[in-house]
Amino acid sequence: MVDELYPGASELEGRAIREIVALAMDAPAQAKSGHSGTAMALAPLGVLLFSRILRHDPTDVRWSDRDRFILSCGHASILQYGLAHAFGYDVTANDLRAFRQAHSRTPGHPEAGVTDTVEVTTGPLGQGLANGVGMAIAERILRSDFGADLVDHRTWVVAGDGCLEEGISHEAASLAGALALDRLTVFYDDNHITIDGPTELATRDNTAQRFAAYGWQVLDLGEKANELDTLEAACRSAMADAARPTLIIIRSHIAFPSPEMMDRREAHGSIFSGEVIARAKEILGQPVEAFHLDPLLPGQMTAHLDAQRTSRLAWEQRLRESGSKGVRLLEQLAHNGAAQVDERAPQFDAGAEVATRKALQRAMDVYAPQTSGLTAGSADLTDNTGVVLKGSLAQSAANPGARQIYYGVREFAMGAVMVGQALHGGLRPVGSTFFVFSDYARPAIRLATISRAGVLFVFTHDSVGVGEDGPTHQPVEHLMSLRAMPHLHVVRPSDANETLDLVEQYLSDPQPPTTALILSRQDVPVLSGSDREASRGGARRGGYVVREDPEAVFSLVATGTEVAPCLQAHDELSARGIRTRVVAIPCWRCFDAQDQQYQDDVLRRSLASVSLEAGATLGWAKYVDAALGIDDFGLSAPGPYVFEHFNINSDAVVQHVIRELGATN
Repeated sequence: MVDELYPGASELEGRAIREIVALAMDAPAQAKSGHSGTAMALAPLGVLLFSRILRHDPTDVRWSDRDRFILSCGHASILQYGLAHAFGYDVTANDLRAFRQAHSRTPGHPEAGVTDTVEVTTGPLGQGLANGVGMAIAERILRSDFGADLVDHRTWVVAGDGCLEEGISHEAASLAGALALDRLTVFYDDNHITIDGPTELATRDNTAQRFAAYGWQVLDLGEKANELDTLEAACRSAMADAARPTLIIIRSHIAFPSPEMMDRREAHGSIFSGEVIARAKEILGQPVEAFHLDPLLPGQMTAHLDAQRTSRLAWEQRLRESGSKGVRLLEQLAHNGAAQVDERAPQFDAGAEVATRKALQRAMDVYAPQTSGLTAGSADLTDNTGVVLKGSLAQSAANPGARQIYYGVREFAMGAVMVGQALHGGLRPVGSTFFVFSDYARPAIRLATISRAGVLFVFTHDSVGVGEDGPTHQPVEHLMSLRAMPHLHVVRPSDANETLDLVEQYLSDPQPPTTALILSRQDVPVLSGSDREASRGGARRGGYVVREDPEAVFSLVATGTEVAPCLQAHDELSARGIRTRVVAIPCWRCFDAQDQQYQDDVLRRSLASVSLEAGATLGWAKYVDAALGIDDFGLSAPGPYVFEHFNINSDAVVQHVIRELGATN
């Protein structure tokens, strides 16, 4: 018998679709918050994927060779939760009833690590698509390293109009086409509706031509969003194309089959009335009661996936038979290929003048061969930022195992693609650009931090040291802006050797925090003697005393390149008979995580104190009494002149200390 609403669906699939469509109305209605329409329209696609296409097994949620499913249009999260429940994952009826409630496992948008089947944190539109590009890159590299017998899966992304209107979709899709990521398939839910109204209000793009120009296979299914056999055939066509990624366009009708809400903008985010829900459920053949969930369905669906389970068991057998190769794969997946350091980077000579960005390149030269999961790349600034992997070819279809990724002038996509690599497992991505362009990458940095992706963002050419390029390229407010982001480790090393230490720390950490490493364009003196020993012992704790003096009357506090002028000020003040101490805080968040006694010993807040940093002074009050910095945009001039112009020098510190001590005498 042909299913009139969902042609091609089996009896079991039809039950699942109807239950999920009803749930997509019930859960937002009870929460008085949520998005029903898109989830209703995409339920047939979701069931088709989980039933017939995806390589997955609800009895082993974290099977490493599972297909990755990403709901880029994360506002339709109830769809993913409904699918997880219907197919036997650990999402209970109570979890569904707790949709969008405090501390539930069914939050408003999918969050990595919270709910079964959720691979990445989505919601801000378009980033899920870019995450999918990263996951496809990760699969390709690991398959090249370990063979298709152990790594052989695909990435499937569901995206909506909003995802494709956001600029990141252009960046990510263009990169995916250039890399010919044939194991990536994106579904474009072309429902013609946005919050404001019809999509034609703001966009008249030809999406099919756009993606074809990127180098994708494009399959436009037209009015087939509910026809499971047609959807399956398109998926099989995507899987058969071994030369490029695939975009499958489906013309869905938001809120189908509700007569009152279908194809209306209100269906996107408005809560349906009881009458509207009852009428839609009547059409579906579903009981009118809220959250009517068939208790037999999850078990039946799990049993239905016997072929996928057999595939997993066969994979486990191959893994056992692979010996050391399989052991290495599991180890790399467990800690994203952390560095196993047998050789340390040679130190820079004490007293030399070395830009910290140059130290990064030395770290890459030494530690990259010792870091099995490392990928490195840049938004078109590879040489300038020190992320060249010597001997590595460019990542491409011709070189599938290559770890050097050329992201092009695409800072935002680079960040989101790196998040996808990290959350896939097995890779430890490093990506770089000039610090001022962290503004372009910021939404990806934020989601990396929320999802604890452990990505290393390298930002060089910090502050006004950029010089002649002027205020458009001189990051002044960026340090404080990123420090305000919860859980992000913003690290500004004091010198080249400290940079080596901190890069080694990140690469060898089994579970590194998401980190922004801020490095200089200009040369900075290499610490020597006891200063170097203090750095070696304290930098990894986020803050340390560079020079201590029990009789000090003032603390001079700095980060990065400003540690050197504070040391110079210390010497100049000492010559005047004024005793000071110097403190470096390369990572505020790391320092704040230390025990209170350590923090007190480092800061000694009973003394008068001043900070020096070539950036905004906002935030320094938690550590010092006064802050010297730059609370204005920069200046187009040689770097040394700009530093002097803004009084980022030892003399400014000396004069401040003298004034303050004079005022207290």
